[in-house]
Amino acid sequence: AGQKVCYGALKRSCYKLAYFQDVSRRVGFQEARQACEIDGGTLLSLESEAEQQLIENMLQNLTKSGSGISDGDFWIGLWRSGNGLTMSSVCSDLYQWADGSISPFRNWYTDEPSCGSEACVVMYHQPTANPGLGGPYLYQWNDDRCNMKH
Repeated sequence: AGQKVCYGALKRSCYKLAYFQDVSRRVGFQEARQACEIDGGTLLSLESEAEQQLIENMLQNLTKSGSGISDGDFWIGLWRSGNGLTMSSVCSDLYQWADGSISPFRNWYTDEPSCGSEACVVMYHQPTANPGLGGPYLYQWNDDRCNMKH
């Protein structure tokens, strides 16, 4: 399931958003990663502010379409494997893109990543939540436990 949108001129020409209003159909990080790979793609690597804006616009268009999208975060392809963890490492420097891209672009919410047991990253999509210190919980990134269902 999901909506596929393609743009001819971009480095990655096609994107597919999958949103499940039925919470029982949502999946953990590895399941989402596998679903993308089975579909011939990868979990999203966001490599620039322009690409971040493109995805935000796609989500806004889905919301406007009356498809019933409400609160529900989206997995992206950023995660922390724990490999190379040294005393001098800063946790936020250990995150890597699942597809191997090396883009340093990040869009963390205020006070994120919190690290600890949270090693996989979601893009916030909680339009009904009261704003926090970093503003509305919309489109910024948050590290979460990899087994959470999104």
